[in-house]
Amino acid sequence: MPLSPKTSDLPRIRGALKFYRVIAYATGALLLLLVFEVVFKYTPLQLEMELGGPNGFFALVPVDTVTAFNLSTAILIAHGWLYVVYLFADFRLWSIMRWPFSRFLAIAAGGVVPFLSFIVEHFITRRTRIEITELEERAGRVEANN
Repeated sequence: MPLSPKTSDLPRIRGALKFYRVIAYATGALLLLLVFEVVFKYTPLQLEMELGGPNGFFALVPVDTVTAFNLSTAILIAHGWLYVVYLFADFRLWSIMRWPFSRFLAIAAGGVVPFLSFIVEHFITRRTRIEITELEERAGRVEANN
């Protein structure tokens, strides 16, 4: 019999799911920005994003000519750190739900492949809500029998 979450963990599950969903969307959005950054910088365009420089509030400037805030570098750093938080949210939800390790890896891949975090978030949220409902129904049957 596979492991299943405990009834006493229902509040923790809901909190972990909410945290995971917020972080999944933020990580996905930053990953999409990172894709644009890579396209601008490593294609023949050779451009970086600059904020607050002599070219205005936002400008695309040639690589190595950024004189103000380098938004390209900020996106790289922000996504890297947010992915660490995403992995923590993934681990927290995975461990409370007592899922197999393969599901942890599938969720982790969501923060690396563009658009995948939105898709994975949808299916993980649906799966978690189904399991929460089943857990509540089991708990209700146990209370009714006592």
